[in-house]
Amino acid sequence: MPRLHGPYRLPASLLSLSCLMGSCSFGLGLSTAMSGLTSPALAAVPTHGPGTNTRAAHTKDSGATKAVPHTATAHPHHRPHAINATSTEHLTVRQTNTPLKRARTSTSPVDIVTAQQLQRTGQINVADALARINPSVTISTAGYDASALTSSIRLRGLNPNHTLVLVNGIRRHTTANISADSGPEEGSSPVDLNMIPPEAIDHIEILRDGAASRYGADGLAGVINIVLKKDIKSSNIDAQTGANAYNGDGWQYQFGFDKGFSLGEDGYVNLAGQMFHTDHFIQKGLDDRTGLYDDPALSLAEQTRQTLSLNFGKHFTQSLEGYGFVTYAHRHGEGFQDYRTPDVFPQYFPNGFSPIEAMEEQDFAVTLGLKGRLPAGFHWDANTTYGADDDHMSLKNSGNPAYYADYGTSPTKVRTERFKNEQWNNTLNISRKFAFAPGRSLDLSFGAQHRLEKYTIGAGEPASYYKGGLQGFSGLMPQNAGSWNRNVWAGYIDADFHPLRHLDVDFGGRYEHYTDSGNAQTGKVAARYDFTKRFAIRATISNGYRAPTLLEQHYSALSVIPNGASASLPVSSVAASSLGAQKLKAERSTNASGGIVMEPITNLHVSVDVYQINIRNRIAPGGSFQGSAAENAISLMGAALPGGLDPDNVTATYFTNGASTRTQGLDIMADYNLKLHRYGSLNLSMALNLNRTRIHHLNTYADGSPILNAQQIGYLTTASPRSKIVLNAYWKLNRWNVNLRQTRYGETVNNVTYQDQAPAALQYSQSQFHRFVNTPAWLTDLEVGFQATKRIHLAIGGNNLFNVRPRRMPAANSYLGTLFYDNNSAGIPMTGGYYYGRINISL
Repeated sequence: MPRLHGPYRLPASLLSLSCLMGSCSFGLGLSTAMSGLTSPALAAVPTHGPGTNTRAAHTKDSGATKAVPHTATAHPHHRPHAINATSTEHLTVRQTNTPLKRARTSTSPVDIVTAQQLQRTGQINVADALARINPSVTISTAGYDASALTSSIRLRGLNPNHTLVLVNGIRRHTTANISADSGPEEGSSPVDLNMIPPEAIDHIEILRDGAASRYGADGLAGVINIVLKKDIKSSNIDAQTGANAYNGDGWQYQFGFDKGFSLGEDGYVNLAGQMFHTDHFIQKGLDDRTGLYDDPALSLAEQTRQTLSLNFGKHFTQSLEGYGFVTYAHRHGEGFQDYRTPDVFPQYFPNGFSPIEAMEEQDFAVTLGLKGRLPAGFHWDANTTYGADDDHMSLKNSGNPAYYADYGTSPTKVRTERFKNEQWNNTLNISRKFAFAPGRSLDLSFGAQHRLEKYTIGAGEPASYYKGGLQGFSGLMPQNAGSWNRNVWAGYIDADFHPLRHLDVDFGGRYEHYTDSGNAQTGKVAARYDFTKRFAIRATISNGYRAPTLLEQHYSALSVIPNGASASLPVSSVAASSLGAQKLKAERSTNASGGIVMEPITNLHVSVDVYQINIRNRIAPGGSFQGSAAENAISLMGAALPGGLDPDNVTATYFTNGASTRTQGLDIMADYNLKLHRYGSLNLSMALNLNRTRIHHLNTYADGSPILNAQQIGYLTTASPRSKIVLNAYWKLNRWNVNLRQTRYGETVNNVTYQDQAPAALQYSQSQFHRFVNTPAWLTDLEVGFQATKRIHLAIGGNNLFNVRPRRMPAANSYLGTLFYDNNSAGIPMTGGYYYGRINISL
């Protein structure tokens, strides 16, 4: 069965591809259960040393087995790799330095983003780079609190939890840092893409379709597979620096490297790493009430991050291969909290203050695997992966006024909480290819998986939660602390069947048992028919299952601001039950898509796909309770609130199955490669995503009132752009190269809360909101590169050259007049223009 590729590069023939703005959209023949993603194999490792060898690889256009040359010592811009023909990964594609490749075969749409394309975005972080390249990927304007310290992407406008992330075809562990603030990402705890060094990445595969059998049924929006380098000859270093020129801050710099080694005559090792730092970005603006010009209430976090990656593999015998990879990351991040006026804690901060939330994070993962041959032509692949994210949180430049009143002193830097999320994954896969006749074959794959998940919450120091806690947010109490775990057992089967030369049918199914949420049966059927070499149709239908995460079930927190407080309650707690909470149900989805793939003229590739994603029982924060009901629930947590708070600004929420939604959309991808002879070459591409989510069914409380209010409905339906267009032109001439990109972000709409400057009757209302519209806007990015020597490449560039910003919110909806932008929208960044310089050195 054709698969998204594991740690090897995409090899030599393909039937569908839309290289959007430098990102190649390959339609691989994905299996029913998303068996389209390969397990980490060593198929690309030469079996006879670093010289040239041949390895059989099946190509779908012929149905025959062909010998595909493999050269481990190829030029770095022309590196052919072959997939082991004895496994079900039988598609091959020859990767070159051009993003255009001939459209060949596809049952589901897959976008391929190379490392070079990521780098040409000018973005140092992987998540930011993907958002610049792919129209289906968006990120928030800015994150709040701790969520500002973790990268998070939305695929097709859905929650970050709806995207399954793999590394080398193996499930990646998620962050322990849950997004706890009100917004469309509340409750999400996604994989942090930025914890993998970009220098380690060969390419990224984005499946714009529901996941299915092999890797899990919880990729309701799609799948991202990060494929690590395995070159034995690569040796590179790079550096980049830049800043938000119009703002004068947000300075960034990074240094990175990757180095390949041979491991004996038939093995490989690739080591890569990066050191990254960014200063605070603080939005400029004058607040009439505070008199501050550079108020840090609206800012981006300061971060220092070190990441390492090790990818390796080796043949032990002709029929036994070993492989593995290790990633490690350390991050220190600091983010400003809302400004506190001078009257809040005059004993320590007579001029007012902005508390700073700090996070010390350790993130690591280790994968080890073996694969080999069985009798009767079968093959096996077994691997185990342990991954964990460990976050220690603290507040500094803060204090606890109640603690000071009782004890005459207050610490200004306090440890507030600790979160740790662990996953241990084990997989055994058995596969075999059956060839019946030329052009007629069956690739069969089946296996079993086990996953152990564990989530741990640690309490803060007493001063962090005493009588309402620190200014910024209250630390976690011993009542919040605990450790929870669950086991997930699964079995799957999938197949790629060619009953006719031009017909490909993929199908499969998966059974899962969660020890805390029951059983699930899911599957996928996909088909493609090629009428000619230039025109084909494809369609898929699948269902998905996402059990509530341990974090959604057990996270709790209390945040206290100068005139109010908000609490997140564990759904199974007495406190949440007092507000009507019930046990969370799993989200279930049905995903259908259909499209065409064509090459109307030579070198022009076009794909058009429509899709619909129905998700039942979406998990979201319940309708906010305020006033006495919220205060009573908070007291049942064992917490005490400070005096003088506005009761209307005291709220409590818990996660609930709030609604069922229907997401419908259209993807159009097109690219055209022109050879201009003495004027070089020009690659033109266009990518469009139209996306709309609507409420299909709104769940209610026992009294018939809706669980979600208008604001929370907006978070699910209109906080992501209705459309996104990416136009890209990449021109190369001799030693020069130029990349020009135009991106249009469509409209976003959010129902925003009335704040302290609104009329008294509207302040902090949970039923009346201001409908705020972020109008569409075009952003322009430009990079100019020069090959100074054979080994040195220089580039300068600018993102958002014309300093386009989101619309500013009215003063009545801007806390203390300082939160100018709608941070819950996903689209136009608030940072404005960013200019940078980069150097790449090949050693």
